[in-house]
Amino acid sequence: MRRLLIAAAVAAASFIAPVAVHAQTAAPDAHVRALAAGYKAAFLCSNLFNAGLTPEQVAKDDLEGIYPEYQQLVRELPAEIDREARRVSVRFDETLPPRIAAWRPELGCTQLPAGATAELADRLPRLSVTRPAALTDDRPWPDGEAGIRPRPSATLKATLAKAFDGVSYGAETKTTAVVVVKDGRIVAEQFRADFTPHTPQRTWSVAKSLTAAIIGRAVQLGHLRVDGPAGIPEWPEGDPRRAITLVQLMHMGSGLWTDGPGNRTDEVYLGGALVTQTTTAMPLEAAPGMRFRYANNDTLLAARAVRAALGDGQAALDFPFAELLWKIGMSRTTPETDWQGNYILSSQVWTTARDLARLGLLHLNDGVWNGERLLPEGWAKFVATPAPAQPPNDNVGYGAFFWLYGEAQGLPAGTYAMNGNRGQYVFIVPSKRVVIVRRGFDPAGRRFDEAAFARDVLAAL
Repeated sequence: MRRLLIAAAVAAASFIAPVAVHAQTAAPDAHVRALAAGYKAAFLCSNLFNAGLTPEQVAKDDLEGIYPEYQQLVRELPAEIDREARRVSVRFDETLPPRIAAWRPELGCTQLPAGATAELADRLPRLSVTRPAALTDDRPWPDGEAGIRPRPSATLKATLAKAFDGVSYGAETKTTAVVVVKDGRIVAEQFRADFTPHTPQRTWSVAKSLTAAIIGRAVQLGHLRVDGPAGIPEWPEGDPRRAITLVQLMHMGSGLWTDGPGNRTDEVYLGGALVTQTTTAMPLEAAPGMRFRYANNDTLLAARAVRAALGDGQAALDFPFAELLWKIGMSRTTPETDWQGNYILSSQVWTTARDLARLGLLHLNDGVWNGERLLPEGWAKFVATPAPAQPPNDNVGYGAFFWLYGEAQGLPAGTYAMNGNRGQYVFIVPSKRVVIVRRGFDPAGRRFDEAAFARDVLAAL
């Protein structure tokens, strides 16, 4: 069995803080160490086995510019890579097993809970469906990869180049991929030198918009109603949270308490906790539908509602692939789960810029793909309609798991977008029949000016 041990000096080759400075800070507690180890195990595993990157590439990009409380630990904690079993282990404590992330076909990497050993990895849920034989690259775009021949104008080409210079749209921003679609065709695209069109990255919160599409597919098939109760099984009869509707979750209007705006949900993302263990425990804090509060938990609960409506079994695990992703050619998209098969659809999806362009095209076509209606008629308008309660301190609006742009940002009315941490953006501009995708590894505290870039791309078109 071939194993690779990444010592701290190798994994942190890009930057090591001075020892004297580190020694002056209080030692992190055991739980913070466990979360940092989970961060490193998860991101190494997904980048290595979903994206095919090297440990050095991961250390440079996805393990740098992260949450400050984990940064130094992520650089220092030693990781062991088992390429045969496709697992990554990160030691963080002398008395507990390492934190482990394990890969599975199509479902990517799953974190085992703190204290678990590798034996649990053998019992992780797996898909029962296999990808269709027709899902190949030789099909014409957008179903496949054939026939993509961008011929951008000099102005458009120069605009894309500016996105990669780390200055024009935000100091120290790091762009990895840009794809521009006009009238269904890729008219321009550019990738960082060490990336290809087939290199996936984590979507971060762009996954919330994918969640909306999965919900839409379930609605189209009659499994759900967005205006009905979310139907979370963990909320028993008499629980006032049972009145929360699916659309209120999609509007970020559940009224549930969160540990701060956005609620980081580190226990699920990094700690190996279950979606059903954490998100369903939050109490009501405000009347549902009356307050906007951006929360990962609302998205995780919406995905939980889909799983419950599909019977909580194998059909629910297979559903996103069989009923949406593979139908629209998203062959390089990997939604990851917790260790009991709950999709972590608020953030933990790996995909390419071209696959995100396909998702944008599905919305431009109001949910129709190759003549088949996948999403309910009017679904695109629904997700792009302002929610009853709006973000209080943001200059952009919010619909149903999509952000809303328009004239206030110098963009055409009706523009909406999928946005995610570290600079993930997918603009949908219905009036221009345009989709604009930008991927990046922007460091914490640095922001890519997505509206300015979208304006410039539209002007160049």
